[in-house]
Amino acid sequence: MSRATPLACLVTTAVLALGLAAPAQAASSIDYAALGDSYSSGVGASGQSGSCLRSNNAFGPLWAAKNSPASFQFLACTGATTDDVRNSQIPSLSAGADLVSITVGGNDVGFVSTLLTCWTTTDSGCVAKVNEAKAYAASTLGGKLDATYAAIKAKAPGAKVVVLSYPLIYATPATGCTLSTAKQAAINDGARTLDAKIQERAEAAGFVYSEVRDEFSGHEVCSSTPYINGVTLIPATNSYHPNNNGHLYGYLPAFTGSAG
Repeated sequence: MSRATPLACLVTTAVLALGLAAPAQAASSIDYAALGDSYSSGVGASGQSGSCLRSNNAFGPLWAAKNSPASFQFLACTGATTDDVRNSQIPSLSAGADLVSITVGGNDVGFVSTLLTCWTTTDSGCVAKVNEAKAYAASTLGGKLDATYAAIKAKAPGAKVVVLSYPLIYATPATGCTLSTAKQAAINDGARTLDAKIQERAEAAGFVYSEVRDEFSGHEVCSSTPYINGVTLIPATNSYHPNNNGHLYGYLPAFTGSAG
C-alpha cells in the first residue's frame, strides 16, 4: 500500500471538511415555508393540533428539524383549496422566502367526497364520481393552479418552489381490501390524472415538481407496511392520509431530493 504524502492528507482533510460543512451553512441561510393542504399540514400523522391540524411529524417540520433553516413558516392547513392558499396562506408568506413546498389541488377536485362516494356506492357510482373529478381537473383546476403558483412567485420571487404530488392510494390491485379492485383502480386513475395536471402547471410556472409515488410504492393502503392510513374512525380525518412513516419515509425524502 502506498503512503500518502502530507500534502495529499492536508488536501483530503480540507475537502472532507468543506463537504461536511457546506450543507449546514447552506441550510442555516434558508428561509423555508410549507404551504398547502392536509397532506402538508400532517393530517394522518400523530400530534395534530389547532384548527389546521398541523403536526410536527409532517414532512415540512421534519425537514426543518433536520436542516435548521434560518426560519420556518408552517402555513399549510387541512382542507385547503387553491383559493384558500391564495387568500389565507400566501399573504403570510415571507417575501424573502428561499424555499417553498406545497401540496394542493386534491380538495379542489373533491378528494373527500370522491372517496366517500366510492365507499358508499356501487362500482359504477364510484367510477362516475371519479370521472367528475377528472373532468374538473381537465377543465378548471389548471387555471386555479396557475393563479396560485403566480401568487407565490409574486410574493416570494426569489424562492425555489417544490410542488409535491399525491401518492397512489392502492397497489394495483391491492388484495385483502374492503373496496373492490374496480374502485381501487378508479381511485388510482383519478390520482394519476390529478398529479399529471399538477405536474403540467408546476413545470409551466418554472417550479420543481416532485413525484412521491416511488417512495410510497409497496406501502399503499392494505400493504403490510402502509405509509397511508386506510379508513379510520378516530379521528375520521386521518383516513387516506400519510401516517408518520408516510411523511418520514415518503414525503420527506421526495422533498429533500428536490429541495437541494
